[in-house]
Amino acid sequence: MDKLLLVIDVQEDFFRTGRLAEKRVQFTLALNELLTQFRDKNQNIIWVRQVFKDDLSDSYLTLRQSKQKWTIEGTVGCEVLNELVQKPNEPEIIKKRYSAFFNTELEEILNAIAPSEIIIAGVNTHACVRVTAIDAYQRDYQLVLAKECIDSYDQGCHDESFGYMVNSGIGVPLSNAQIIEKLKS
Repeated sequence: MDKLLLVIDVQEDFFRTGRLAEKRVQFTLALNELLTQFRDKNQNIIWVRQVFKDDLSDSYLTLRQSKQKWTIEGTVGCEVLNELVQKPNEPEIIKKRYSAFFNTELEEILNAIAPSEIIIAGVNTHACVRVTAIDAYQRDYQLVLAKECIDSYDQGCHDESFGYMVNSGIGVPLSNAQIIEKLKS
């Protein structure tokens, strides 16, 4: 049975300052461990990136209203962290909203792969990770939350959202060691 690793928004802009910048080395080491294991076991990996036009005309409402800019098309900030290796055969979804399902080809790709389980990794727990996880759950996918590879710039938001996803049954939290053990079976 195919398993799939869904890697959400591990982009330079989110790891420049603050809590995620401080955890960058630890986070990327853990995610690289999963990426290596998924590739070694010939399992699927899908990358998701949030990318906006410079004028924010394609961004979500709050961002347009605030005029803050991050993950802008053509900038280093919208690129996947340079410590991570993205292979050409691994699909990439470009999204404009929190959910990786909203107006993207993700559902079509998942229908073709028909994974038995989706392992979610990425940032930010309270926004793009949580909303994508809920949308996957609403489509009846079995979800695993990669505990060492999901985080947020805000500890409180991370804790609350991660707890919500676990306590409501949306996803099962597993360590890298537990996920890797499941890949062997």
